[in-house]
Amino acid sequence: MPGRIAVAEQEASVWQRATLTEIRRETPRAATFRFAVPAWPGHLPGQHLMLRLTAPDGYTAQRHYSIASAPDGSGQVELTLDHVDGGEVSGWFHTEARPGDTVEVRGPTSGFFAWPGDRPALLLGAGSGVVPLMSMVRHHRARALTVPLRLLVSARTPEELVYAREYGAETTPVFTRGAPEGVPVGRLAAAHVAPLLAERPPGGWEAYVCGSNAFAEHASRLLVAAGQPVDRIRIERFG
Repeated sequence: MPGRIAVAEQEASVWQRATLTEIRRETPRAATFRFAVPAWPGHLPGQHLMLRLTAPDGYTAQRHYSIASAPDGSGQVELTLDHVDGGEVSGWFHTEARPGDTVEVRGPTSGFFAWPGDRPALLLGAGSGVVPLMSMVRHHRARALTVPLRLLVSARTPEELVYAREYGAETTPVFTRGAPEGVPVGRLAAAHVAPLLAERPPGGWEAYVCGSNAFAEHASRLLVAAGQPVDRIRIERFG
């Protein structure tokens, strides 16, 4: 086993070429980019990869991105990227990238936020913070796992809800600026979190929180106030 772990770590540290095969629009400012990575060593839901772009003059730019796709052994990996104003990497993807283009990737990285599907998972995300959580949802569905999984996802409006077409009964969307008729507007609140904590599946929840610093702090406080143990809250922040 130690030898196998060492080999996996070595594979994850090597840069390899990834070919862009598909672009899917998710929202006006977010799109999913699918890559073929023939030597991809595999990943767990919630992990990242490092992506590197190299310009013709040799200038390079590197970014960490959460993996959106479930692990399936296909050598295909998906990333969902916001178009960040002034972002050199996201700007290239949203304005210039086309299927057939190649980039370099390395990974996977970060095991702390990973969910292998072995325990009940309570997921809270906002904006593009839902990306690693969607990998978990997709993994849960693809493997037909029976372990409980719930997702609370916050977006400003329905038009800005990433992966809106994919959500099912496991998901509760929360809208902070505008919502469909009959749906209340407001921040993620105790009224959303407390009922899920009250379910308390066998073994309790492992909570995963991903979003901006402000969202991570707010969501974590709600979880603790509802009775979630602090040492069973995993947080990933951006921005």
